[in-house]
Amino acid sequence: MNPAVPVTLDDVRRVDLFDGLADAELEQWRAATQAFNVPAGEIIAEQDASARGLLLLLDGRTRMYKLADERYEPLGHMEAPTWMQAIAAITESPIGVRMQAETDCVIGLVPLGAFTDLAMSHRSVHRKIMQAIGPVTARLAAIDNDRERLASLGTMAAGLAHELNNPAAAVQRAAAQMADTLDVVMDVIASFVDAGIEREDAARLVELQREAVARAAAAEEQSTVDAADAEDEMLDRLEDLGVEEAWRLAEILAAADVDDEWLGAVARHAGPAATSKALAWIAATLSARGLAEELQESAARMSDLVGAIKTYSYMDRGEVVTVDVREGIKATIKVLGHKLKHTKIAVRKEFEEDLPKLAVHGSELNQVWTNLIDNAVDALGQDGTITIRARVEGPCVRVDIGDDGPGIPEAARRRVLEPFYTTKEPGKGTGLGLDTVRRIVEDRHDGSLGFETGPDGTTFHVWLPLPDATITNGVPKPATTEEPAP
Repeated sequence: MNPAVPVTLDDVRRVDLFDGLADAELEQWRAATQAFNVPAGEIIAEQDASARGLLLLLDGRTRMYKLADERYEPLGHMEAPTWMQAIAAITESPIGVRMQAETDCVIGLVPLGAFTDLAMSHRSVHRKIMQAIGPVTARLAAIDNDRERLASLGTMAAGLAHELNNPAAAVQRAAAQMADTLDVVMDVIASFVDAGIEREDAARLVELQREAVARAAAAEEQSTVDAADAEDEMLDRLEDLGVEEAWRLAEILAAADVDDEWLGAVARHAGPAATSKALAWIAATLSARGLAEELQESAARMSDLVGAIKTYSYMDRGEVVTVDVREGIKATIKVLGHKLKHTKIAVRKEFEEDLPKLAVHGSELNQVWTNLIDNAVDALGQDGTITIRARVEGPCVRVDIGDDGPGIPEAARRRVLEPFYTTKEPGKGTGLGLDTVRRIVEDRHDGSLGFETGPDGTTFHVWLPLPDATITNGVPKPATTEEPAP
């Protein structure tokens, strides 16, 4: 800040924090205020720094920013005359945002000691500050919560786009190959006519084509080495028969497990002029069946992913839905498939049969599974096992989500469920994931949340009351323990 400037009683009176104070009381605040010129662009206060006292914006405009993913996002601005930083000062907590002068400003500072004494002696000022704590804290929490959800949705959308792209590309490729295959099939009749093939020979070729299809269906899957050897042998046989572009047909016919006798029969009934066309026709029909299966599998995969997204979000149902929690967990695992795909993490599901359905806020409950499973993946890194159990326990459905990772650090165990507490690097997490889980489970569904952790892993427990259950004081939470997760 630049050299001090004088502060008048009217300057202080214009700030609504001091509404209702007499001139003598205002004079106490004026006398304690040190005012400075602050040029546009200068940082007034840094996020997470300690408050120096009450700031009075006497002239100009400031903008607030919040650190998110290693960059500062704008939150809004404040116009003079107003007050700033009082909540952080009176509660002795870090400043929640960065404050920067958007225009040339005049900032008044009431140092921390003087501010605390004056705020305590003037009840209307103290009351106004305390009344602002709830809305300001709620707004900052909502911003962090929304940002975390958007980041989660962005990551999830990117993963789903990648997952959908694979079968979509397979469909596009198979469709293009199918068009080429159909051209070959349609061309064969004209080739047979040109070659003068008799009706009986043509009928026998059809039988040989069906035999090849049956052989292909019954063929056992070969190793890469065996398949390559079989393809080389088939290529030699086809070249001995003088087949055109034998290399195009060798792999398909080798996979169908046709032998020398079959090849000889095709050559006899097709004749020298049509042997290549006849084998190309049969290979095309074999390829068409394979392409049709690939199209079906790819379409089924896309449908499966869309179904998982639909189940995950309950997009076609009302807010409160009757659900089988197992379906939501399975859908969540599919939605998070992109995060598990390139790891060696195994996911074990141990679900009790005939699990009762629950009336819940479906999409919110799936956010619980998302956060807990995502945290388990982060805890494991690239290798390990996530075990998910669901069963009835007393008047509740109990869901356990555990990993065999290193466990929660001892220093973090008592604070892990606190809002804004995170063990991640600055800008990487808001500390709202588990707090969101707690609020959804306890506040929205009258359930309970607990965890056990130790050097052999961590397990989070979720209890959700059955529809006909009467629970007076909720389900007891297990004490946080340092024993290995079960």
